[in-house]
Amino acid sequence: MFSTKNITPRQLAAITAIVLAVPVSVLVYFVEDNWVWAAASLIILFLGAYILISFMLERFIYRKIKLIYKFIYQTKASRKEETYYKYVLPQKSIDEVREDVEAWAEENKKEIELLKKNEQFRREFLQNLSHEFKTPVFAIQGYVESLLTGAMKNPDINKNFLEKAAKNVDRLSNLLNDLDEISSLERGELVLYKQNFVIQELIKDVYESLSIKADQKNIRCIIKKGCEAPLTVFADEEKVRQVVTNLIKNSLKYGKLKGTITASMYNIDGKHILIEMSDDGIGINERHLPRLFERFYRTEEGRSIDVTGSGLGLAICKHIIEAHGQTIHVRSKENVGTSVGFTLETKKD
Repeated sequence: MFSTKNITPRQLAAITAIVLAVPVSVLVYFVEDNWVWAAASLIILFLGAYILISFMLERFIYRKIKLIYKFIYQTKASRKEETYYKYVLPQKSIDEVREDVEAWAEENKKEIELLKKNEQFRREFLQNLSHEFKTPVFAIQGYVESLLTGAMKNPDINKNFLEKAAKNVDRLSNLLNDLDEISSLERGELVLYKQNFVIQELIKDVYESLSIKADQKNIRCIIKKGCEAPLTVFADEEKVRQVVTNLIKNSLKYGKLKGTITASMYNIDGKHILIEMSDDGIGINERHLPRLFERFYRTEEGRSIDVTGSGLGLAICKHIIEAHGQTIHVRSKENVGTSVGFTLETKKD
């Protein structure tokens, strides 16, 4: 069936020429009563109209379309593009050209939206960075000024203020170290030293290293029943240890008193191991979940509970797991708890 949607310029010229030539040749036949004159007029009019219309289309309309394409690509035409403009473009229908322009417009719209999001992200990043630095700096400044204006003469106050200033110096140092690390991760400078190791053993080691903090809140750190069987993964052990440590520290910060932190591991397809760290703490509102892995992003509830964190822990975890070519995700519900899961490759023979 003939379709006008994908009609080419030459087909359009031929159709228009026929529409013009046939009525005129029929009129000539009735006037002259001579089929030779009618046939000759049909051929001459068809050829003349076809050539003229084709010329007009290619000379004027497609000349303008060519300019549109050059504007879209914003470049001086290469030899390959000149061939495209000369031979391929004239074969395109107006609808196809329209679709190309609409696709270009949609692509540019997405780029503009991405730029707007990046600009918003940049503003929030600078605002959060300023906030994270100001807190310890102002605290140090306050303690030093107090010491200089007379508190130094009191030994008890002297020691107390120096200890608090030292804690804020440590916080500032940790923040700078985290910033340096995440900058290296984002530049793709992380070098992985992969090896086989049992993931349960690593988690037990991290539990042991954080046992004092867990005991302070009377939080139990366990491996889920049924997940005790050793599972060997192929990854950078120290980087995975860093990820697990960050996740457990978060669970300790936001977990409830006498709560539980549970680690679970599953062989999901014979090629990947899923590791999940779960707690029964305050949880996170659903609207915050898509942004949890952003640098410095913390909910107001989380910021009020943990005033000393850098807000970079989860972002670092995400970059480490993605450097392994794997994925990390979070599930949470307010007043129920949070689970953060990530995948690793199974052992290599």
